[in-house]
Amino acid sequence: MRTIDQFNFADKKALIRVDFNVPLDKDFNITDDKRMRAALPTINKILNDGGSVILMSHLGRPKGGPEDKYSLRHILGDLSRMLDIEVQFAEDCISKEAIDKGRNLVPGQVLLLENLRFYKEEEKGDREFAEKLSQFGDVYVNDAFGTAHRAHASTAIVAEFFPTDKYFGYLMAEELKNAEKVNHGAVKPFTAIMGGAKVSDKILLIESLLDKVDNLIIGGGMAYTFAKALGGEIGTSLLEEDRMALCLELLDKAKTKGVNLILPLDTVIADKFDNEANKDTVDTGQIPADWMGLDIGPKTIDLFSKTIKESKTLLWNGPMGVFEMANFEQGTRAIAEAVVDATQSNGAFSLIGGGDSAAAIAKFNLEDQVSYVSTGGGALLEYMEGKELPGVKAINE
Repeated sequence: MRTIDQFNFADKKALIRVDFNVPLDKDFNITDDKRMRAALPTINKILNDGGSVILMSHLGRPKGGPEDKYSLRHILGDLSRMLDIEVQFAEDCISKEAIDKGRNLVPGQVLLLENLRFYKEEEKGDREFAEKLSQFGDVYVNDAFGTAHRAHASTAIVAEFFPTDKYFGYLMAEELKNAEKVNHGAVKPFTAIMGGAKVSDKILLIESLLDKVDNLIIGGGMAYTFAKALGGEIGTSLLEEDRMALCLELLDKAKTKGVNLILPLDTVIADKFDNEANKDTVDTGQIPADWMGLDIGPKTIDLFSKTIKESKTLLWNGPMGVFEMANFEQGTRAIAEAVVDATQSNGAFSLIGGGDSAAAIAKFNLEDQVSYVSTGGGALLEYMEGKELPGVKAINE
């Protein structure tokens, strides 16, 4: 693997694709800076070598040009404090003024470019746009695992302009190493825990996992489509009616491959989608007409937890319920605690998928008690599905 450890950045300008797509509140305060902190080791290695750094990232989903609420200017102060230097800012990412600022950097200095997605060319993978970005650096470093599954100008195309001088940053290397540990080096028993809203989001992953895992736990909103497919009543719970036949196919495939596919035994239901709603617990497939399932029940928690605690490799992607609401977080919390228990007491390797799973483990302050929490939701899923990620391929070519 081509990592930055193989290069001395003395007197070199490093153009780094980072993932600073962090959540901001209405006053533009960062509410979760994990992705920024994750990039610091790579930035500091280059600065300590005697190089200078040009950072490029996207933020949010701007439509049709610059929008102040998506400006990376909002994170400048926090980034400067994290690096303990005054980070410079370019009001644009490809203007002559921005490129001149980059050229004038001296060793030890850092320049942050404005949001790449203010240009539609970024997401289109435009080669001319990528060439303009390439003018900033002598060396290209990709440290943005969260966008590695996108063939965007800054994540894949720009690497073409650095045929020999392109490397993975520390975060990218760590993400790939941990994903590989699960994908091709899993110690058995291997248990995957799949949650979240839709079966359709996870079909390819589930099918890929059926060739690898011993146990596949299904929870969260997607479990209600399985319940309905098996003839149960699910009230107003989440349902993908067009995926019911697929659910039955997946159950058959699991049986054929000898995989223990485990579905919820009971569910916590509510009479409306509200933290203060009336609650009850019923067996799976027995939800009254005007009620909805919002969490797994106690019997399910016991069943899932037992399997998890006996495992040696764990992959968790997707919550068990609406964990954002305090009254419906119990299932997700219990599964997080079971994963921690397996990691700490049974020596299991536990990989937490990005997105909601990472948010959940952070909410319960358990990030430091599992093996690895990925920064990339979609990227990790696609990697686990066996797809070649454009951002990874661009460095390896």
